[in-house]
Order: sequence, then C-alpha cells, then structure tokens
Amino acid sequence: MLDINLVGDKMVGRFLRVKCDKCGNEQNIYEKASIIVRCLVCNEVLAEPTGGKVNLKVKVAQPIPEI
Repeated sequence: MLDINLVGDKMVGRFLRVKCDKCGNEQNIYEKASIIVRCLVCNEVLAEPTGGKVNLKVKVAQPIPEI
C-alpha cells in the first residue's frame, strides 16, 4: 500500500527544486524524504533524512508551487 502523507485532500509536505553544487544538475525532491537523496548525474548527497524534514546539503533553487 502506498502512503503519501495526506491530510484530508492535501499533501503534508511539498516538493523542492534543488541544485547540485558539484555538477549544477537541478532536480525535484520531497522535503520529507525518508532516504538519502542523491544527485541523479554525479551521485552527490543532496539531502539526508532526519525523521521529519530533510537536512539539505545544497541550496533550494525554487520551491515548487502547490497545485
């Protein structure tokens, strides 16, 4: 079963667009990820889980607006 953290009809967390410091790749990550998030291009660690919101190792390029 897929648990996507819904409260009513809204997601609890949001997605962020982050930019890798090493290669410059931009990708979307979930702000409450439960696993280590790595860059898809160079495999650099972008974020680490903390039990709540992730600990970002890079800067946020832009938050993705809610739909």
